[in-house]
Amino acid sequence: MADEIKIDKDAFNDRLSHFVSAWKADRRAGDALFNGATSIVILMGKSEESNAFSKNNAMHFWLLGYEFPATLMLFTTEKAYVITTAKKARHLEPLKGGKVPLEILVRSKDAEQNAKLFEQILDIIKSAGKKVGVLSKDTSAGPFVDEWKKAYGEIFKEVEEVDITLALSSAAFSVKDENELRAMRNASKACAGLMNPYFVEEMSEILDAEKKVTHTALAGKLDVKIDDPSFFKKIAQLPSDFDPSQLDWTYGPVVQSGGRYDLKLTAQSDNENLHAGVIIAGLGLRYKTYCSIIARTYLVDPNKSQESNYKLLLNLHEMAIKEIKDGVTARDVYSRALSHLKSKKPDLEKHFVRNIGAGIGIEVRDSSLMLNTKNQRTLKDGMTLSVTTGFNDIQNPSPQDKRSGIYSLVLTDTVRVTRSDAVVFTADAPSDLESTSFFFKEEEEEPTPKKEKKDPKVGAVAARNITKTKLRAERSTQMDEGNEAKRREHQKELAKKKQEEGLIRYADASGAQNGVTQKAFKRFESYKRDSEFPSRIKDLIVVVDPRKMTVVLPIMGRPVPFHINTIKSASKTDEGDMAYLRINFLSPGQGVGRKEDVPFEDPSAHFVRSLTFRSKDADRMHEISQQITELKKNALNREKEKKEMEDVVEQDKLVEIRNRRPQRLPEIYVRPALDGKRVPGEVEIHQNGLRYQSPLRSDQRIDILFNNVKHLFFQPCAHELIVLIHVHLKNPIVLGKKKTRDVQFYREATDIQFDETGNRKRKHRYNDEEEFEAEQEERRRRAILDREFKSFAEKIAEAGRNEKVDVDIPFREIGFNGVPNRSNVLMQPSTDCLVQLTEPPFFVVTLDEIEVAHLERVQFGLKNFDMVFVFKDFHRAPVHINTIPVESLESVKDWLDSVDVPYSEGPLNLNWGTIMKTVTADTHQFFADGGWSFLAVDSDDEDDESEEEESAFEMSESDLAASEESSEEDSDFDEDASAEGSDEGSLDDESGGEDWDELEKKAKKKDKESGLEDEEKPKKRKR
Repeated sequence: MADEIKIDKDAFNDRLSHFVSAWKADRRAGDALFNGATSIVILMGKSEESNAFSKNNAMHFWLLGYEFPATLMLFTTEKAYVITTAKKARHLEPLKGGKVPLEILVRSKDAEQNAKLFEQILDIIKSAGKKVGVLSKDTSAGPFVDEWKKAYGEIFKEVEEVDITLALSSAAFSVKDENELRAMRNASKACAGLMNPYFVEEMSEILDAEKKVTHTALAGKLDVKIDDPSFFKKIAQLPSDFDPSQLDWTYGPVVQSGGRYDLKLTAQSDNENLHAGVIIAGLGLRYKTYCSIIARTYLVDPNKSQESNYKLLLNLHEMAIKEIKDGVTARDVYSRALSHLKSKKPDLEKHFVRNIGAGIGIEVRDSSLMLNTKNQRTLKDGMTLSVTTGFNDIQNPSPQDKRSGIYSLVLTDTVRVTRSDAVVFTADAPSDLESTSFFFKEEEEEPTPKKEKKDPKVGAVAARNITKTKLRAERSTQMDEGNEAKRREHQKELAKKKQEEGLIRYADASGAQNGVTQKAFKRFESYKRDSEFPSRIKDLIVVVDPRKMTVVLPIMGRPVPFHINTIKSASKTDEGDMAYLRINFLSPGQGVGRKEDVPFEDPSAHFVRSLTFRSKDADRMHEISQQITELKKNALNREKEKKEMEDVVEQDKLVEIRNRRPQRLPEIYVRPALDGKRVPGEVEIHQNGLRYQSPLRSDQRIDILFNNVKHLFFQPCAHELIVLIHVHLKNPIVLGKKKTRDVQFYREATDIQFDETGNRKRKHRYNDEEEFEAEQEERRRRAILDREFKSFAEKIAEAGRNEKVDVDIPFREIGFNGVPNRSNVLMQPSTDCLVQLTEPPFFVVTLDEIEVAHLERVQFGLKNFDMVFVFKDFHRAPVHINTIPVESLESVKDWLDSVDVPYSEGPLNLNWGTIMKTVTADTHQFFADGGWSFLAVDSDDEDDESEEEESAFEMSESDLAASEESSEEDSDFDEDASAEGSDEGSLDDESGGEDWDELEKKAKKKDKESGLEDEEKPKKRKR
């Protein structure tokens, strides 16, 4: 252990020089601190196992960083002397050479020689002067101390002893340098981490589970935690170089509750069980010999009086800390807090502590810096204090039980004095009322006030969408022509407004500035140094290095690395006995189409297009070709995965509720499902988000923060098999290995455990009574489920109100069927969105993000139409909803118009990829040319044609041909028309001029060729 002792020479000499300089300055100023001492004796006896240090210990630690037992230090204004053993002297010898000379006198086992050393020290004391500075309350003991006292007794009457306790505090200990402050900050952060979250979690678990745990046992859990280095590594506030082995206890830990409280530093935990009332916890740690203490009061199910008194204490505590600054006297800090207490609640003055703290550093309590009414010492920048405010033994006006009749309150923090506001080192453990109050009693839920039902005709969604018939011919006669005219007029206004907005928005843009962002040139580094090359390159062969994603090719007798991203492809061919390996590289002007967007640093430079290698080993060439192809494939997949995860944002940490039970929704399934067995978990509402916890593993959870919630939906189980709460996120999160923007919590509405067969009541019930009861029961269960989920969704919205989280409910009555992905589902509008939440993949489109909507395949005779949403972000791909029944056409138009989305319609499917490329290539020019008006022109022409078709069915063949020609000329998108439209057009061209018999024969012939005739035969038999 001795070999590990390393004393900082620079720190020793600097501090010794600073101490002597302060001594000399005090002598010139009138000996106010050192009381005229001409020499100072610091005596250390045998080492004692104690957490608290006295001034002599502190002097050793301040100068040396270690405690040297059986050692005497003598200081004069000119020189320093140390008497110690030879073993300790070896560590002190390197300290010589500073501004203040150091002489080391080595003791031995020879008593006479040791006596001569003491005589030498006594002579130095007498020659320095008659006043000897000593520590009046020195409690050193041991054989070494006894020898010194015997020798010192000979000159005791010749000298005068003066107390230098205040001098040591002022000139040495109280004002800290940066290294000392850093050690205190680390000790404080370790204290705060032990208090919150560790102690708070342990205490909450005990109270929540109603366990019987004594104060001593709970304090013991804190005590052993100091030996767990992994715990302190998890405390984020601690620096990376924090050494847990340097920690030691300096106070406590102490846990008190149940009416018996002691607010002194000498307090101990008793063997009484932890009581759910007022709980006081205090602890202090020493890091690299520097201390920090903290104490907190936790209120369990407090009454109004206790909350009021704690708020007052917190106010006094904050006021005292705010008063602490450079130049303020210690008594002013206490007087300010006391006067505020007298003005607020004078009856609590008798319960207030007699001092509100003291100095702290190497000593856990520096009494010369006591914060009370008598101490006139001035605070200085760099001092550190422990501030303790508290009330002793307050009578509880409404106690919960016998042990709650009397309670105490206390708050302790370690702070640093500065020229402005004091810095609270232990602030990481919150002390506000919300963080220190715990509520474990079951709270009666207040009845949720019934919200007035909004008129569905007012606001974002129109309700006039249910038609009386499915036939378009009949429906058109029922429509209110006045409303249709208003809708058309409103759409013209929306289109005009959208055009004006586009021109303003892209007024200063031109060319490719609003187009697709140009890809940046990427540099790829295969090897940073020669030692990283594969060993096989010495053979000058083609080497594929998957680890570095590189192919090393032998060129002109040298191995040349090529990153896989510079290689386009590799192929192997055979010619006679030789096999050829051709490696093609990427270069400008090489590709055609979408792959030609690879950027190059200097496209005008010379490029190697390909390299060919010849070998007789065909298998080897084939193997290399396969390896390069596989490596290229892996590189593309990796790039694809990286691109997919680009928009994934790491969420902030979920702040859990510690002081009460979080609101929970049990028996919940989640989509997307977590890995493993499908079992129900529970959803919890915490301070800044939601948590879904699986019962299988504690680490199997989903955290959703309120600041990442874009939309919150509640969908009742009416006409559905599930009731759900759906969260649509602003930024996707990763669940498992896949990213998702939607997380859904649901419960099945059907009760599979309900037995409907073996019921005894069936024997005594006739007709449909039992079925009627079952239906009633199911309706009741569904209503309960809806209320439970709706209430929980509203609680989520209430918890996330600061992040503007609000509950949205889809309007099923104005929904319509469509195919957004693969299956035909019910699309339901809500106040802010159009959603499909029943089947994955889910569909959520925010209405405010839609630029325009276009209805495709709207023509007479077709049973379905499609709808396309173009977003305001033109780089985002348009969204399609296909195969919407034509019966929903008018209701869809009404809904789009009611939510102020401009729409258009046309007879054909458009190529939106090409259209959006045109838009993004030069957005300003696009709007200058009319913007989206080209869609409206097509829809107007089609409306005119459809009216003619419906009003006059008898058309001559020449008129029919002319109309077809005109429609083909008017359409700009014939190339991208749907397959259905193109088939009909070709059939009409073939049938021109033929009678019905010929057409029927051709049709039968086609049916035989395609096998349709066989499919129809069984249908006829069935009829």
